[in-house]
Amino acid sequence: MTVSPVDVVVFAPLAPLFGVLLFWLIQLMFIESQKYLLSKIWDQHKPLCRFTNFLGILYQTICHALGYTVTKSGISNFYISINYGKVAPKKEKKGIFEWMSNSFLFIGPFFIPSLLLLICFFLIIGSGIDIAQSMEYTFSEGMINFGTNLYAFSESLFSFLVSIDLLHPSHLGFLILLIFLGMGMRPSYIGEDKRRKVNMLYDLQNIKNHIFHKPLYILILFLIAYIFSYVSVLLKTNWYTSLFSIFGWLSIIAIVALSITHLIILLIKTTDEIPGYWRYLPYLTILLSYTLMRTVFYFFPIEYLETVSLFVMVLSTIVVVFLLLKYKTNKLKTITKMNQLRVEDGPKRSIRK
Repeated sequence: MTVSPVDVVVFAPLAPLFGVLLFWLIQLMFIESQKYLLSKIWDQHKPLCRFTNFLGILYQTICHALGYTVTKSGISNFYISINYGKVAPKKEKKGIFEWMSNSFLFIGPFFIPSLLLLICFFLIIGSGIDIAQSMEYTFSEGMINFGTNLYAFSESLFSFLVSIDLLHPSHLGFLILLIFLGMGMRPSYIGEDKRRKVNMLYDLQNIKNHIFHKPLYILILFLIAYIFSYVSVLLKTNWYTSLFSIFGWLSIIAIVALSITHLIILLIKTTDEIPGYWRYLPYLTILLSYTLMRTVFYFFPIEYLETVSLFVMVLSTIVVVFLLLKYKTNKLKTITKMNQLRVEDGPKRSIRK
């Protein structure tokens, strides 16, 4: 197969970059979906929602402080509250240094907290991920290698999560960090008096303004990326794709964290509909079912006991929630009755017409 020089020189470096942008946009949509779910439980769980907002502002402020540290601007003041966060540099630097600091503020929260989790993950599993190697440097081959690297990492991450040992301190700590990341990746609002809503459009607008404020710097970054790609081709390595694959891994960790917190928020929203102390039964089921299964498997060990324990925990919780909704609320009965009325009312409307 003949490889076009234009493909290698112009299009091949764009493949992993497009892959990262795609997963980052998916990450943004998950964040927006989570904010919508949080708005549904705001009235009954205001402290929890305010705490998630604090986590988002905390990550944002730390990333901004890290930007000042990297650019050697120093930090003279660091302020954070539930509604607002601010970092003041010791030295006001302009040009590329100011632009880099703002890059940490606007883009850093999407990747830097995930980097901490990625490091923790590799420390726990005690091994790395095999990077795809290819001697063809084309756009299609770049996308294939990027996808292969993401698949290998996703398989390793999901294999760990479905067999996670909640009685193991490091495993439990990783899960807690994962939840904390998912709960507060981005704040829902900023400001104490005049609250500015933070949504997907707000983030994209800030990033767009940041990019078009200094388009020359973006052009320089593109040139550096292309040069790095050409060096990788000349040395017959896969460094370029591997670097962008790491950014893809960070997005996958963030998406997984957001997915887990989606389930937690949905559980909270659902149990709010259950009256009295019965609403706490699903949470007790989570604890008791897992503890019971691990106790049983301690005396009668089986293969994949961690996975089976997790499966029983999730299944028993779903069953308990369903039974409570059925027998302690009228929600399911009301839905069934409404569906019956719609079916009965349908022929009548047809006759009238």
